[in-house]
Amino acid sequence: MKKDALGKNLKYERKNVWKEINDKEKKAIFDYAEEYKKFLDEGKTERESVECAVKLAKKQGYTEKISKEKDKLIFVNKGKAIALVYRGKKSITEGFRVVGAHVDSPRLDLKANPLYEDEDLALLKTHYYGGIKKYHWLNRPLAIHGVVCLKGGKTVKISIGEDQNDPVFLISDILPHLSYNVQNDKKITEAIPAEKLNIICGSIPVLKEEKEAVKLNILKILNEKYGIIEEDFMSAELELVPTYKARDVGFDRSLIAAYGHDDRICAYTAITALFALKSKPEYTSIAILFDKEEIGSEGNTGAQTRWLLEFIGDLIKLEGKEPNEYVTTKLFAKSSCLSGDVSAGINPDYKEVHERNNAPKIGYGITLVKFTGSRGKGGSNDANAEFVSSVRDTFNKNNVRWQVGELGKVDEGGGGTIAKFMSKYGIETIDCGTPVLGMHSPYELASKADLYETFKAYLAFFSEK
Repeated sequence: MKKDALGKNLKYERKNVWKEINDKEKKAIFDYAEEYKKFLDEGKTERESVECAVKLAKKQGYTEKISKEKDKLIFVNKGKAIALVYRGKKSITEGFRVVGAHVDSPRLDLKANPLYEDEDLALLKTHYYGGIKKYHWLNRPLAIHGVVCLKGGKTVKISIGEDQNDPVFLISDILPHLSYNVQNDKKITEAIPAEKLNIICGSIPVLKEEKEAVKLNILKILNEKYGIIEEDFMSAELELVPTYKARDVGFDRSLIAAYGHDDRICAYTAITALFALKSKPEYTSIAILFDKEEIGSEGNTGAQTRWLLEFIGDLIKLEGKEPNEYVTTKLFAKSSCLSGDVSAGINPDYKEVHERNNAPKIGYGITLVKFTGSRGKGGSNDANAEFVSSVRDTFNKNNVRWQVGELGKVDEGGGGTIAKFMSKYGIETIDCGTPVLGMHSPYELASKADLYETFKAYLAFFSEK
């Protein structure tokens, strides 16, 4: 065997996607990216993302009317999580294939009693959601999205700040001339206390009012437009998100900057891979988009809920079988999952936090992450070697460009995904998602090539017989 052939056959080598494709494939990548950007702009919260997913699914023939005559089904959990199911040729009791992602992203939430007045300005108190760098959120235009449940039970939707004619909202940082003592000498984690992440929302007082006249004017505006009274904030879910639209980055337009790549990039690729199946899959194929991953997958819309058991039980019943514990335990053991969550691509300015042999690169395809967790694999799923091998073979067979990755050096930090919660059911699970830069920032960066390879990877997984 020649020396060059020996290296090609024996060495593991990552390949830059752009060097491997032709003009037709490049066009497909760019076209797919345009539709993805629309999804990001329309769905900036978990509720909005689920609404977008339902709308797209219905165009593909999926229905919320669950019956044994229907193969393409929609299950929605409290408006904040969704499962799209394409029933397979084989019985559900033979197992299923699932790509699980999440549609919540780091943000600022309004507190239950947020509105107050200080120095003749009206402000809103926030509580940050998920892991953020607090300085990222200062002095940038923010929009308010969410729902308010009014007294009496009526729910109103709120979206202010996205339209060019809308007002925006702002957290005002202190000027550099006066920040020496209050910020400059402090650690970056201490320089901006969470209780100073307050949103400026108005400054005009109600005339002839002596006490909290500006606050009162804000309440007056909200009441006139939405019917809101101050007590209604306590039954609201209002989120502050960046107003930025998804935009191409670079002279070659090869990258996308956007809020919410983590993890709507895996959510979008999962559902569109399901839509791209040309015929009924061998095994039931499912795309699940969970809520609350950024705060540990807690609550009744996160991956730790028993909702998965509920809708899998519904699928078993459609076949005239009883979804008892024995049946569900056995079918979970026959099932497999790609935990679709983003990975941390190598940032050229901070290469020192990565161990380069095991760090994903931007533009080199989807990333297989055998284990996440922190330090000694704490909180990790750690996929079985046999399952990793089968996924690897599926990708290679279908010309999916992939790479291996970890979340930084062993002692550098770490993180988790929904993988460990899916594997608790006995489902074979591995993390498998798109590498990004600036994860958890208000404007993350991803490659169009990696986006498309993620779509191809999920499609190959669903299609496998």
